Amino acid sequence: MFTGIITDIGTITETVQEGDLRARISTAYDTAAIDMGASIASDGVCLTVVALGPDWYEVQISAETVSRTNLTAWTPGKRVNLERALRVGDELGGHIVSGHVDGVAEVVSVTEEGDSTRVVLHAPAELAKFIAPKGSVALNGTSLTVNEVDGQEFGINFIPHTKVATTWGDVAVGDQVNLEIDTLARYVARLAEMHSV
Repeated sequence: MFTGIITDIGTITETVQEGDLRARISTAYDTAAIDMGASIASDGVCLTVVALGPDWYEVQISAETVSRTNLTAWTPGKRVNLERALRVGDELGGHIVSGHVDGVAEVVSVTEEGDSTRVVLHAPAELAKFIAPKGSVALNGTSLTVNEVDGQEFGINFIPHTKVATTWGDVAVGDQVNLEIDTLARYVARLAEMHSV
């Protein structure tokens, strides 16, 4: 379980296809305090630590996970948003994020508005119905508030702090973004479906 509050920006240093995809991620986290088997959200994908070094960790990624996320773009040098798993007593600053990505959204426009950046994304049709104005989404692991929705497109506003503390300062049109819809929205929609039958 995560909150969508990014606590480090890691860098992919190596990827190897060996049955599953294996990736090494450099990090500022104290890796001596990370257990083998720990979960770390990496660009919003909950991944299990399978090896550790002094300033890096490695994860193994199944073909199923690769097919549902933007991890095919993971190449050496790519920066990724990182978040360690929530612990009892931690502050819940974002919203409840599972790290189970629902699909990939595409950035369709990036506009500077004062010091902030307005980004419009196109969501897959099957997920767009779960996105609501002023609701929450997790994009590349970052807990964000939706400004507006127009069909399958939705807008997000990034303040300067978010652009510096995450990889969102690098956003460009055409980027493929890991999208996790709000768990509450999923269950409300499911209940509505059941009541309309």
